[in-house]
Amino acid sequence: MTRQPELEALLEFAVDLAWRAGRRTLAGFQTGPEIEWKADGTPVTDADRAAEALMRERIEARFPGHGIVGEEFGEVRARAKRRWILDPIDGTKAYARGVPLYGVLVALEERGVPVLGVMHFPALGEEVVYAARGVGCWWNGRRCSVSDVSALDAALVLTTDGRPIADPDRRAGWDRLRAGAGLARTWGDCYGHALVATGRAEVMVDPAASAWDAAALRPCVEEAGGVFSDWSGAATHVGGAAVSTNSAVSEVARRTLGVGR
Repeated sequence: MTRQPELEALLEFAVDLAWRAGRRTLAGFQTGPEIEWKADGTPVTDADRAAEALMRERIEARFPGHGIVGEEFGEVRARAKRRWILDPIDGTKAYARGVPLYGVLVALEERGVPVLGVMHFPALGEEVVYAARGVGCWWNGRRCSVSDVSALDAALVLTTDGRPIADPDRRAGWDRLRAGAGLARTWGDCYGHALVATGRAEVMVDPAASAWDAAALRPCVEEAGGVFSDWSGAATHVGGAAVSTNSAVSEVARRTLGVGR
């Protein structure tokens, strides 16, 4: 592996950024925070806004020429070569219920491609999964990789919640995958993708995902040796869905789901 000092420094900054935002979210965790509902039907709390504001402030101070897009406060400098993509709390519904599987997501995109990603789980202690192109994927400071499970009937497959999948074809695909898997669970949101990247699960399915939900996931899964795609099968974080798998079950899992049809 060739050293990439600039990218490694950016990754170090991103990990610290996620950690600091995570500390901000913990201030309101398990306190019964009030949920507001945005115009697009998604929830938000004061902690979402506070954590994103903190991240934006630190990026502006360190990299004033970089673009930023976040779930809560929109976009600045859209034409910048480098753009930070932020989700201060991925899993706001879980967060508001006091469930510790929510995450802070940070990604850096360069000319439209995510070159690094961080998934931090503040309520799970120091757990963090992070990666950069050519640098590898790391879990709590040690190199990690996807599992080598190759049979679907031995695989752990995940989704955030199978019930409200609106598209009937996607819902049918999830039902087929769940029926053929060794074990199916709803350890969802970004935590499911982290489980795939660290070899603890084989498939994670998000039938709907925005860019800030998916940008940090792709570098982590791919650098861990896995496969990341949208529902069309394209390796993109802007396709409106996120499917992460290890390499060994990738083909059968996507065929069962109907990905690419």
